[in-house]
Amino acid sequence: MSPDDPREAASRPHPVTGVLFPSPVPPGEGWPDDSADPATPVAVSADDAARLAARASLDEVTARSSVCRACPRLVAWREDVAVTKRKSFAGQPYWGRPTPGWGDREPRVLVIGLAPAANGGNRTGRIFTGDRSGDWLFASLHRVGAASQPTSEHAADGLHLSGVRIVATVRCAPPDNKPTPAERDACSHWLDREVSLVLPSVRSVVALGSFAWTAALTTLGRAGLRVPRPRPKFGHGAEVTLGPRDADDEAGSVSTGNERAVTLIGSYHPSQQNTFTGKLTEQMLDDVLGRALKGRDVGTGT
Repeated sequence: MSPDDPREAASRPHPVTGVLFPSPVPPGEGWPDDSADPATPVAVSADDAARLAARASLDEVTARSSVCRACPRLVAWREDVAVTKRKSFAGQPYWGRPTPGWGDREPRVLVIGLAPAANGGNRTGRIFTGDRSGDWLFASLHRVGAASQPTSEHAADGLHLSGVRIVATVRCAPPDNKPTPAERDACSHWLDREVSLVLPSVRSVVALGSFAWTAALTTLGRAGLRVPRPRPKFGHGAEVTLGPRDADDEAGSVSTGNERAVTLIGSYHPSQQNTFTGKLTEQMLDDVLGRALKGRDVGTGT
């Protein structure tokens, strides 16, 4: 950022690196783990998102989804939060952009959530990072051996995941944590492409909450796995095995070369509403994530 840039007056230091950033953070400014740059193509409609996600590499999906502007309501909300900020974070810059998938590039376990929190992922630029839900999730991942540390506070904090990747069904923070069906569908292009790219290594998918459970069934079905009918119902600990489609199965799925079955496991979302009331305990979350990580490869005996 140039010393004469008028944005500098409103810039704040990154909590880890100390580098100054405006809020929201433009691509290519040097934010930790930001793979986008000023030349990254920007989707301004659902059709754009579909076009830019199709045939994109994992790096391209990460970069392109992080600058998406396809949903005007979500763009306005995430950027307004980034400017007004929560009082306790007033001295920090806010990412204020869509939060892409993050973690192992060849995961055995894929964790799917709802959307980034307005003052969590929308602030830090990393999914499930900087809020109480993330505190629970990463502490559990650390206890079951998949995270290098029990906390996820900000990008560049040294955290690494082993064998796990985390994605959100909707990549922008929605008002009241309630995306509309149209916003969900627009963002599904990024989710579908990312899932199709990592699916060959995935053995288990953990859906955090009923919204993510429904999205997981939909996107895994579109990726070429057979979803039972009637569709399995969500519940904490619910488990269903999704096998590859046969040649005579209904059309409309996209082949990924994945010939193994995938186990989908449901978990209550680690929201404060669930953790404060005891609906979800640490042991319950550990049991689900541990089961996903230790599960055998279905159909291979390994």
